[in-house]
Amino acid sequence: QLQACGGGLVQAGASLRLSCVASGRAFKQYTIGWFRQAPGKEREFVAAISWSGSVDNYAQSVKGRFTVSRDNAKNTVYLQMTSLKPEDTAVYYCAATSVPAVDATSSRFYGYWGQGTLVTVSS
Repeated sequence: QLQACGGGLVQAGASLRLSCVASGRAFKQYTIGWFRQAPGKEREFVAAISWSGSVDNYAQSVKGRFTVSRDNAKNTVYLQMTSLKPEDTAVYYCAATSVPAVDATSSRFYGYWGQGTLVTVSS
């Protein structure tokens, strides 16, 4: 089971850190991905991190601004978001997959999803 949290309302240019907390020892075996869905739009890939944390992958739209990391001892994956823009406004979801992080950019690869957390960036 996955639980995303840490969303909120921030101004453009601000930073925010999302957390994805997982239950179960199997968490350490999975690639964890972050996706987001803005109103009226399809869910899109944001970032993914391998089970070891050694490999990460980012959507072009967030590369250089977002950083994904994980602490397997805490069963937690983080998404550090900086230089936030109004277009980053969305519900953010974390999800788990056995597909390698370099390939796991499609939501169809993910079988386990957490509930989302809303991020709103005002201009």
